[in-house]
Amino acid sequence: RVKLVESGGASVQAGGSLRLSCGAPGLTSDGYAMGWFRQRPGKEREGIACLSWSGERAYYGDSVKGRFTISRDTAENSLYLQMNSLQNEDTAMYYCAACSALASHIIPALPDNWGQGTQVTVSE
Repeated sequence: RVKLVESGGASVQAGGSLRLSCGAPGLTSDGYAMGWFRQRPGKEREGIACLSWSGERAYYGDSVKGRFTISRDTAENSLYLQMNSLQNEDTAMYYCAACSALASHIIPALPDNWGQGTQVTVSE
């Protein structure tokens, strides 16, 4: 297991922006695609963004496409999620993890390796 540390979550108003960060030593440098997942209240965890190890291909869930941007800094072993135009429906606990994607269908590549997450709360 690789330790994953997410940060950057906060309470923001609808329409605002946040940038989440994830420290993932080992995963970002070992050839894994890395992504972001979230768990909204009362719902199952869902994959919302996945970036290839090379950084050349990014996949997004339909609910965040056009609003969120995933990026990574392999040298810094870090993964980021820029979230713009936040909506109430984006309120969730956000996690980074190794991922696999087929178009907008994003799943965890290492299902047993999760960090503690970072909370994002969006209010009117």
